[in-house]
This record gives sequence, C-alpha cells and structure tokens, in this order.
Amino acid sequence: MKRSGKRRPIWQKKIAKERIEILLNLAEKEIKKNPDRSRRYVELARTIGKRYNVRLTQTQKRKFCKKCNTILIPGYTMKTWLDSKNKTKVVKCLHCKNLYRKPYK
Repeated sequence: MKRSGKRRPIWQKKIAKERIEILLNLAEKEIKKNPDRSRRYVELARTIGKRYNVRLTQTQKRKFCKKCNTILIPGYTMKTWLDSKNKTKVVKCLHCKNLYRKPYK
C-alpha cells in the first residue's frame, strides 16, 4: 500500500538533529544555575525529535530523566548503584524519584 502523507526532506531531519544536540548541551550547562530552564530545553529537544521523526541516540537518551526531563548528573541530580542480585545498574532521579534499570553482564 502507498503511504499517505508527506515525508520530511532529509535536510529538515538534519537540522532537527543539530537542534536537539544544541538544546541538550544547553540543558547540561544550565542545570546548576536554572534547573527549570534546563528541563524546558530537554522538553523542546524531545518535541523536536517527535515532530520530525528523529530518534535520539543512546547517549542522548541516557542524559535525562524521561519522567521529569531533568538532566542526569551523577551525585547532583541522580544516584547510581549496581544490583548484583538482578545484575542491573540502577539509576535514580533525585528530582522525581524515578528508577531506571539497565542490565549488565
């Protein structure tokens, strides 16, 4: 079947990726001075990704909390430990208390 709707040109997706990268870098710089602005930058980066159907890289996804959009900095906005029983790395956001588990070998 033929797809309905128009596809976005490649140059638009390229610009969207650049904007996402810029916004996430700004969010990292702003987190200590103005956390609310930092969360807004992450929110904008995620909406640009959704609007232009651009996937975030794995490292970009690990930079922020998916629940509250806070940039995760070890010791400042997140706490990390290893759960040897389940063989998982556990990350806890200190802003919203959300837990993320990532398996390891």
